[in-house]
Amino acid sequence: MFIKRPTYLETAAVVASAVGQTAVGINKAFTTSPRGLQQFVWRADQKVLLRGMATASTVKLDARVQPEFFVKGISEESARVTSELLQENHDKYHIYFNRSGFHNHIVHHLLTLFALRATPEEIRRGYDENKDYQRLQGDLKKEIVDDMHDPERFKTYLGQEQYYHDFLQYFQDEISKKGWETVLNDELFKGDERADDLLARLYGGFLHPIIHLGFGVEFRQPAIIAEALAQAAVHDNWMLSFFLDAEKAANKSDTPRDSKTIVQLLNNIRADKKLSSAAHWDDGNKIRDGILKRAPEEMLKYASQYVVSESQLEEKTAEMVNAAVFYTAAAQHPPSVPKFDFYYIHVTNASIFFSTFLALPSLTSATKRRLLEWKVRSDLAMYSSRASPALLMDDLTTYKTADKDDSWERVVERVNALSDDGHASKLVRALAHGEQVCKKFEGRDGFVVQGDMWRRLGNMAVDSVEAGGPTWVRSAGFAEAWKDVPLRQGMRARV
Repeated sequence: MFIKRPTYLETAAVVASAVGQTAVGINKAFTTSPRGLQQFVWRADQKVLLRGMATASTVKLDARVQPEFFVKGISEESARVTSELLQENHDKYHIYFNRSGFHNHIVHHLLTLFALRATPEEIRRGYDENKDYQRLQGDLKKEIVDDMHDPERFKTYLGQEQYYHDFLQYFQDEISKKGWETVLNDELFKGDERADDLLARLYGGFLHPIIHLGFGVEFRQPAIIAEALAQAAVHDNWMLSFFLDAEKAANKSDTPRDSKTIVQLLNNIRADKKLSSAAHWDDGNKIRDGILKRAPEEMLKYASQYVVSESQLEEKTAEMVNAAVFYTAAAQHPPSVPKFDFYYIHVTNASIFFSTFLALPSLTSATKRRLLEWKVRSDLAMYSSRASPALLMDDLTTYKTADKDDSWERVVERVNALSDDGHASKLVRALAHGEQVCKKFEGRDGFVVQGDMWRRLGNMAVDSVEAGGPTWVRSAGFAEAWKDVPLRQGMRARV
């Protein structure tokens, strides 16, 4: 198949020669536990990158280091061009391109194009089309960076975008001293008050910080990991109480465990009239000002029913991917042409990185479980915040593209050629990845998307962007979101 997700066996074989690993060493790694094989691959990848000088302040991609999902045949020239452009972005631009909190997507876009084997010219065009509206970082203040090393003073700078550059330097310094794996465990996953605060911020901004972190970890780039941590630090933490309260409720002995799939919880949320109507069209932030203001107990009730055990991590990760894709793709509004909800696509676009987190040897099983539980609880809140739209199966099972070639190869070719800021290309890669990780679980409860639905959705994603009208709809459960979307051929508007 043109697009493939590498196995650890394949990755190990590629990187072994690059780090001088003997055949005996490879065979030993293959016969150890899956965790031992994962550690071998990650350590080998790190050796490749250390030789290439990927550091806390230097972006350096290597075509031999295989990300979670990629298209075969990535060239060293593409690696060189992407590295140069990402280095310029790292050195010059703020994580927000304006003062309203709109995110800089250059890292997401270019790494996705790189993974989808875009040409160096396509990668450079993607950068050139999106660099002119970016905002400069501003001056670095050494005294503030020094001040951040005091834990009490560190807290005073959180949630304020003007300190992004200072946070970036702080996290670069920490990664340079300790290594990124240790920094992640200390700053995000330690489980104390400070780490939980930053972890909640990681899930803020429609998941942008955790998407950014996922790219940094997936592509083994410490500089991008530093960007992600700095990005999280300048986001708000108003989701923290929701996450902690859901966790507390889930740990009660009388809380139902492992009894409902995510899809069942989505159906329960839609059937709950108070919760499904809690967000209003004119709410500024429909989770904060709608769901958590007008129906907090109802939201908590459903969120706390999602619990993961260590033995279920692989299947539950795949179930999260499947459910994210299902509600993102099925939230349609016939007779309007298919469009994807702008907020929901972030739920899908973030899903790919939980396969990366699952494979990361430096994370404990408890941390992996917590990351996944918080992600699904966030996803449930996101679904309800857009008026809990009906989830329609028709397009998933019958959609046909007008393009003569509906193969994945053609889908990738089309999305690489789009004028995009990264949202469409991320969506296509996440869909293709979903097909791979969910395949072994087809037929099980909670896995609605299966078979050729994945390829249909890949085509539908690109078609929807090219269809005219708004590129995305915003808040798909509200009729107002669809007013400018063209109608399907031969169909009339709803009265």
